[in-house]
Amino acid sequence: MTIPRHVAIVMDGNGRWAKARFLPRLMGHHRGVEAARKVIRACSDAGVGCLTLFAFSSENWKRPEEEVSGLMSLFISALEREAAALQRHNVRMRFIGDRSAFSSELRTKITQVEALTANCDGMQLLIAANYGGRWDILQAAQTLATQVLQGELSVAEIDETRFTAALSTGDAPEPDLFIRTGGERRISNFLMWQLAYAELYFTDTLWPEFDAASLQAAFADFASRQRRFGMTGDQVSGVKNA
Repeated sequence: MTIPRHVAIVMDGNGRWAKARFLPRLMGHHRGVEAARKVIRACSDAGVGCLTLFAFSSENWKRPEEEVSGLMSLFISALEREAAALQRHNVRMRFIGDRSAFSSELRTKITQVEALTANCDGMQLLIAANYGGRWDILQAAQTLATQVLQGELSVAEIDETRFTAALSTGDAPEPDLFIRTGGERRISNFLMWQLAYAELYFTDTLWPEFDAASLQAAFADFASRQRRFGMTGDQVSGVKNA
């Protein structure tokens, strides 16, 4: 079975999972961390090269203050608990997004985990936190504009390859498979540039219930598709059979 090189996931449904069980929403997020741990291991074992998880969007600050505060605490505790395990399993963790809104404690924890796993050469794990696809495109444009103003780059030299490299995911391959749990059918400002040719997979399964078997179902669906990238089906078949 063809395994996607880069998988990007919107982990949706934690709150609804908790509500259905008459539990606080934060309990759903705790179960969501457990689901993320299982999926990270399953992706690594399957040979996925890069996994990007949408942990906290730039729009999530609008949620109730109690929930946001609990999420920030959960981030810190999860980093403390998982860092050594990631290193043992040769997984390199990197955060993408605007860190400036986070507390100094959380920023420190992020830096520590990135440093601890920096030399790992197995699967790359990108955690999108305080991330938005529009923010990513804007920061890439600002970076390139600054280089032009400083005389390091000409306008004519800005092409898709250079722009892609300026994105926060610049050192990762573009996603092959996008997964969203929880029943919603939208990308919600996630990796807007990068998902241009990704295969989109939506499932009604709530994130806390998404497991290795759910992931395999997504991989099987991905493997059944013909990725044409603008070519005809016959052309793709010809390329594969060449």
